[in-house]
Amino acid sequence: MEIDKHLLYVEDENDLGNVVTQYLEMVGFQVSWRRTATDALDCFSKTGAFDLILIDVQLPDFNGFELARRIKEQHADQPFLFLTARGEKNDRIEGLHIGADDYITKPFDIDELVLRIRNILRRRVSHRAAVADKAISIARIGDIELDAELHKLYISGRSFDLTSRETQLILYLAKNEGKLLRREEILLTIWGENDYFMGRSLDVFISRIRKLLKHSSKLSIETVYGAGFIFRSA
Repeated sequence: MEIDKHLLYVEDENDLGNVVTQYLEMVGFQVSWRRTATDALDCFSKTGAFDLILIDVQLPDFNGFELARRIKEQHADQPFLFLTARGEKNDRIEGLHIGADDYITKPFDIDELVLRIRNILRRRVSHRAAVADKAISIARIGDIELDAELHKLYISGRSFDLTSRETQLILYLAKNEGKLLRREEILLTIWGENDYFMGRSLDVFISRIRKLLKHSSKLSIETVYGAGFIFRSA
């Protein structure tokens, strides 16, 4: 049972909200259900980080994308997934660009939702265990320092907040410095799956990390078109 796992669920449809909340509680999760983005943001501010936040994109006050951005301003490493009735590719890409761990399109199978939730939680536990096993606190890579526990990057006296996935990706690239890492290999190792949308998400994260590495005089990421990426240290 997962009674120690606390989820924030943001959904304005009463019938769906009741069904999903009751089912998640039945399988062992603790659930805080909020019907508006404003109430959800207030709940998050008072409670602090949740194990996972489930966010419906279409909310009555402001949309789920904006809610996720505001939450990440308070806690950059907060994991979340989107629940959306929208099928447009651009909306899915926007969700991944914000940093969503996953998304699921309505109407969805409740058991699939539970499986996706458990997969996200399992990946995060595995990552924390890996960090602990390797006794990594501060990793020095070239002229940067990476705090894998606090998800912070230090370059030239400046600090930058990272997401959990950005931290994982930088560590994985650094571990394989100078090697060609194929896209599918990175996706399977970091995301656990290899599909079109995860591939677009990888491109977004690589782009973010490249922008940060502009402050470094030694590190860079080279794209090998049609193959993958090489992490280089001068």
